Amino acid sequence: MKTILIVGGSKGIGAAIVNALKSTHNVITISRTECESKENTKQFILDVLEDKLPEIDTLDGLVYCPGSINLKPFKRLTLDDFSDDFKINVLGAIKVIKKYEKVLSANNGSVVLFSTVATQMGMPFHASIAVSKAGVEGLAKSLAAEYATKIRFNVIAPTVTDTPLAARLLRNDKQKEVMKERHPLKQYLEPAEVASLANYLLSENAKSISGQIFPIDAGMVTLKV
Repeated sequence: MKTILIVGGSKGIGAAIVNALKSTHNVITISRTECESKENTKQFILDVLEDKLPEIDTLDGLVYCPGSINLKPFKRLTLDDFSDDFKINVLGAIKVIKKYEKVLSANNGSVVLFSTVATQMGMPFHASIAVSKAGVEGLAKSLAAEYATKIRFNVIAPTVTDTPLAARLLRNDKQKEVMKERHPLKQYLEPAEVASLANYLLSENAKSISGQIFPIDAGMVTLKV
């Protein structure tokens, strides 16, 4: 049975990935809060940016889910805003990958990171998050080349997903309808949809896929209808 580490597995997309994998994999989670489901999982409650990461003897896959949605006009964004988003999205991922690079390499592991559709199209008020997530994409492509025969690295770039992180964007029925209308497919995402792609990228079925960015955009970037 393969062992998968999910960082940020207590809520949203991370929790959906945990739920999808826990019956067929050994699942380890790292998060600041307790996971919704404890069944068949081993949990470490800590802050990835501040705390020492636990020792893990073997890993077949790693998913780094922490992110931010810091939407402000550029004139209101401070250097601290940019720094905080970069720490959460990029430096946290780097810290985790560096910690577990050896055990992942030993098992030809798979790493899944998360970006956003805002790196592919200009969206107002997204400067800070777009900068950080573009960094995630660059990191994944560089490491995919560097570890080509040892670890696969791929990135999922979803549009708005119905998670606690996006609650402010989907705070009432009117906002939900507005968000649906912004997408050509007239829908936004559910966490399980994103989790299914993550699970595929972790699996042997994706053994020839690395260094790729996978948008799940409900047509936002790719379609004009």
